[in-house]
Amino acid sequence: MSVLVVYESMFGNTEAIAEALAEGIRREGEQSPPGQAVTVLPVSEAPTRIPDDVTMLLVGGPTHAFSMSRESTRADAVRQGATGTPRLGIREWIDSCEPRADLPVHTFDTRVHVRMMPGSAAKQAAIALRRKGFERASRGESFWVGGKDGPLSHDEVVRARAWGAFLAEALTPA
Repeated sequence: MSVLVVYESMFGNTEAIAEALAEGIRREGEQSPPGQAVTVLPVSEAPTRIPDDVTMLLVGGPTHAFSMSRESTRADAVRQGATGTPRLGIREWIDSCEPRADLPVHTFDTRVHVRMMPGSAAKQAAIALRRKGFERASRGESFWVGGKDGPLSHDEVVRARAWGAFLAEALTPA
């Protein structure tokens, strides 16, 4: 059994959430159960054919313009000081993936915490994954940042670890 966490990050916030999810899946830093591995990869290094031993996929990215990033929104983020410069975002990665209908997929995003702000990269990624053929894709969680470049809001890393531990329970045989 293994978990693959694929993320896109421009300011480092989504990367921090991806790493915290992995820690939670590993039971808050303890060793993973025998045979279970957690791999965290930036979208630029993620395989487009998900290996057969992957038993859960997590896909996350920042919310740009109420959805997943695009080439133009990533370029705009760089103009605003982003240090990450992915040429490829989760939108393009999903488009290029070979679907696995049976694979549980959970999406996550980072978003500026503004009351009643519509749009979510996690929601749009789940829709795109289901359209692509990942039938078990579901919207997971949004994690809040204080502004376009962060920092992550109070306790969001802790909440990500807890969600990762919750997801790990689904992997543990009864």
